[in-house]
Amino acid sequence: MITDDCIFCKIVKGEAKSWKVWETEDVYAFLDIHPASRYHTLIIPKKHYVNIFDIPERELKEVIGVVRKISKLYESKLGIKNLQIISSNGREGQQDVFHSHFHIVPRKKGDGQNIKWQTHSEWTKDYDRMIEKLQD
Repeated sequence: MITDDCIFCKIVKGEAKSWKVWETEDVYAFLDIHPASRYHTLIIPKKHYVNIFDIPERELKEVIGVVRKISKLYESKLGIKNLQIISSNGREGQQDVFHSHFHIVPRKKGDGQNIKWQTHSEWTKDYDRMIEKLQD
């Protein structure tokens, strides 16, 4: 399903401008309109799925396959050897376009980008109980 109010669906339909990097029957990849680096690329399923919780496994595998193909393309054509692959899911997961997507963000030393998480090693004491919650 494609929705009328989703910018990524509009891109898939050709109703919004994009700079296509790669396309298959089910997946579309294009340069991000708000790039964090040169060749910052978005990879989306052509059908509208909100996020990782919504996208069927088959389509997810197709999207991830294209993420890898583009990463390898950037390595071979541009010499890019450092990148981040990011997918934010849900509002509190910092998702801002609610159409499932992955970012490929090429990185280089001194690029001014820094994703730094605040870590909590004290939580490791809870790991046994956390794992128990995942069991049958």
